[in-house]
Amino acid sequence: MKRLFASFLISFTLTAPVAVAQVSSGDGGELRVLDRLTGNVTDLMLAVGQTDTVGVLSVMLSDCRYPSDNPAGEGYARLVIHFRDSVTPVFSGWMLASSPALNALDHPRYDVWVLRCMTSMAEGTTPENDAD
Repeated sequence: MKRLFASFLISFTLTAPVAVAQVSSGDGGELRVLDRLTGNVTDLMLAVGQTDTVGVLSVMLSDCRYPSDNPAGEGYARLVIHFRDSVTPVFSGWMLASSPALNALDHPRYDVWVLRCMTSMAEGTTPENDAD
């Protein structure tokens, strides 16, 4: 038993530490919404905390993170999406820009995915959207 514990302790202390990537939060993010029924594609530029409506979806961006050493790299966005005026969101979670299907919105009409995080937005301006 002592040998087993000693070998476990040695293997635990000899393993290399896991590298943790440093991330930064952006001021906003760019999302794309596809209405599968009409084929319309809408790009949204949202500031963190901002909500916008596309058709009958209400999309809120709570956070957008990116690797500190590579701002153009992978974007991770925390989204809360409501259908019509429902209290319960149809999606609430993180989406990855490079792998939108990993944690996707499960809706029969709409697809939403993250394009990128924005590292800065001009002070006092509201992002312009081409939403209807």
